[in-house]
Amino acid sequence: MKNALYFCSECGAESLKWQGQCGACGAWNTLREAPSAPARSGRKSRKPAAAEVVRLNEVAAQPGQRMPTGLDEFDRVLGGGLVKGSVVLLGGDPGIGKSTILLQVAGGNPASAQTLYVSGEESLEQLSLRSRRLGLADAGVRAVAETSLDAVLAAVEAERPAWLIIDSVQTLSLDEVNSAPGSPVQLRECTAALVRLAKTRGIAVTLVGHVTKEGQIAGPRMLEHMVDVVLYFESESGSRFRVLRSVKNRFGAVNELGVFVMDSAGLKQVRNPSAIFLTGRQAGAPGSAVTACHEGSRPMLLEVQALVSDAGAGMARRVSPGMDHNRLAMLMAVLARHSGVAAYERDVFVNYVGGLRINETAADLAVAAAIWSSVRDQPLPDGLVLFGELGLSGEVRPAPYGEERLREAAKLGFKRALIPSANRPRKPMRDMKVTGVNRLGEALDILGRPS
Repeated sequence: MKNALYFCSECGAESLKWQGQCGACGAWNTLREAPSAPARSGRKSRKPAAAEVVRLNEVAAQPGQRMPTGLDEFDRVLGGGLVKGSVVLLGGDPGIGKSTILLQVAGGNPASAQTLYVSGEESLEQLSLRSRRLGLADAGVRAVAETSLDAVLAAVEAERPAWLIIDSVQTLSLDEVNSAPGSPVQLRECTAALVRLAKTRGIAVTLVGHVTKEGQIAGPRMLEHMVDVVLYFESESGSRFRVLRSVKNRFGAVNELGVFVMDSAGLKQVRNPSAIFLTGRQAGAPGSAVTACHEGSRPMLLEVQALVSDAGAGMARRVSPGMDHNRLAMLMAVLARHSGVAAYERDVFVNYVGGLRINETAADLAVAAAIWSSVRDQPLPDGLVLFGELGLSGEVRPAPYGEERLREAAKLGFKRALIPSANRPRKPMRDMKVTGVNRLGEALDILGRPS
């Protein structure tokens, strides 16, 4: 019987039979046939020995040995550095800087001579030119241009690197797998082989992964389950800022952020993101508010901009590049119900300056205040920072790490804070007036008073 399955060329989802539309992403005519697994020997294997069972309290638990990369922002996202024997999957849009940051880290690392860079997309001449442009001409990074994983494994056996970089995993193929490079079967088998290599030899392996048009890692979703760490590079089109986000980390905090700036000399780390993201902000502009977010292990101040304008022909639009569309619709409903700010027939645009995407709900109060400010064409008071989650009944709920957010705002010179009453600090803060509110209407009444 033919051993085959079908996979979607758009999202990598697998199906046992062909059909016109992919059941996972909804794309049409994207299912391709591929063998489900490499051929196995017909010889009957002997019965395997039973696995050894031990008690967890008898296992000597040792913390993973980390290798600092030399970039503090990169180490922050990893949880302190590369862990020996770990597998990291790095994804992002084409041209966002995945290869650049890995080459920078490899060339700037004190242990660069122990790094093996495997390029499946670029020639060694291209890598050499890029390393010179990045100022890494004297770095001792070893590189090989190869797409055969069998040849790569042989090179690893001969070179014995401490860090193996694969750029990218979609270009690799195993000889025993009868499928094209980049197919879900090749991706699964190649990744499994590299995971075994990392665990058995204690080598830190970093895989560069292509992404689909939706921004997800291309190939089967099981790839993200097989690896230890999944990182995503994010950026708004045309922006110099690059945000490295951790969405899975078995050795550190999830949703940790590292902020970089791209220039002609490569990626430079941003040590104070709050100051950078607030640079150029115009005081006294309606529709502008500053919120204190907490991403990963640090607070960060961002500017929220809202624009409410008369809709043209057709339905009113709701555009929010940096936040969930459904969240914006909910906040609009809460504003209309509990504060009388209705904009059902008007276009509403909400954006976080800098191209960041914020997932936490503590920015609700700032978003609502920015929309209210745009509707009334009334700027918010200068030196004001807001945070707090909004409930459907109009209540302002507390946010975690409230005092850390306030200290970050005070460090940047903010003099006033409008926050949930439950987040008010126990002791008065020096040079900052903190006002606690319980309801959205109460907060908007305070904002509407003459300053």
